[in-house]
Amino acid sequence: MRFYNVLKLTLRALFLLVFIFFLPLGCSLSSHFSNSERSNDWRTARQDSAGIAPNASEVNEAVIQVYAARAFRWRGALGVHTWIAAKPQGADHYTRFEVIGFSVARGGQAIRIAQGTPDGYWYGSYPTLLRDVRGGDEVDALIERLHEASSHYPYNDEYRIWPGPNSNTYIAYLAREVPELRVMLPSTAIGKDYLPEGGVIAKAPSGTGFQVSLAGLLGGLVAVEEGVEVNFLGLNAGIDFWPLAVSLPGLGRLGMPVEPNVLAR
Repeated sequence: MRFYNVLKLTLRALFLLVFIFFLPLGCSLSSHFSNSERSNDWRTARQDSAGIAPNASEVNEAVIQVYAARAFRWRGALGVHTWIAAKPQGADHYTRFEVIGFSVARGGQAIRIAQGTPDGYWYGSYPTLLRDVRGGDEVDALIERLHEASSHYPYNDEYRIWPGPNSNTYIAYLAREVPELRVMLPSTAIGKDYLPEGGVIAKAPSGTGFQVSLAGLLGGLVAVEEGVEVNFLGLNAGIDFWPLAVSLPGLGRLGMPVEPNVLAR
């Protein structure tokens, strides 16, 4: 009888894992590879502006924007690439903060902080604006803190698609170091739960809660912004109570949209 009960519980657990984690992932894979419009050549894939960010030469105020876009090729079925674009007061261009994996593969550094298109398509994938912060001296100070935090990122010579450290690990690191941004990274930002230097407990990337993570492979998160998330093998599923939505592996957020709140004026 005891063996039967253990077997029943095990089968139920496996069913939940398949239903919550792997079935949505299968749907995402099917949808991704059936999209014939996706480019398979990085040289011809779109990287121009999506028309989301304000024109730097026409806006005097400081701006910080956080973006996510589906990763290139097969990786896009699983997750997104994230980056931060920032413009101090009076600047006529944006600077992008991001990690680029192929730089490490070629013996270079992972972090790239350079002038660039703030809202560019990520090799054909349309970007989603996650956070929009604008203002004066206080936003300039946040930009300076992003530069300072980036200089202390511990994985500038290391990159792994799964479970991290990768581009999402970097943006999550910056978000934790500058919690005033209240960045809510999507559940599809695989690598955001890879905590620096073997950490197990940390603030949520939004700074509004806490998370527990074992090497980015197993853990959980509870926060005001993100809601409740469970991480299994780097895949995240969860529920956000306000605005109400569920997050599923591969598919991402399903439900009421989140406004990229402008936090400073």
